[in-house]
Amino acid sequence: MRVAMDANALMMPVEAGVRVFDELDRIIDDYEAVVPETVRAELAKLGAGGGEEATAASVAADLADRCETVETEESYADDALYALAVDGDADAVVTNDGPLRQRLLDAGAPVIHLRGRNQLTITRP
Repeated sequence: MRVAMDANALMMPVEAGVRVFDELDRIIDDYEAVVPETVRAELAKLGAGGGEEATAASVAADLADRCETVETEESYADDALYALAVDGDADAVVTNDGPLRQRLLDAGAPVIHLRGRNQLTITRP
């Protein structure tokens, strides 16, 4: 299974205390994590700021190194994640972004998201 990672998913360790890759290991037997280049750019921009968000983005950028970076034609991260899912280049998207999650589900793409305080779950359309 190929899963595409959103910036907020990679920021979960700092923002929600969730070990995102451990949780993915728990719910998916075998997966490959990918991150669009636009998500990496978003993390770099957030990391250049200050405060807890910048710390979370810096940690997320390090975690993104565990993922294969993929290029898309989209210039906006949410659109890139959506394109990966609907084009069949990702089997699911890991995100906590409510509007993106609904958009993906409406398009027939499974979404992996936070359930409760510290567990991931898969929602299928």
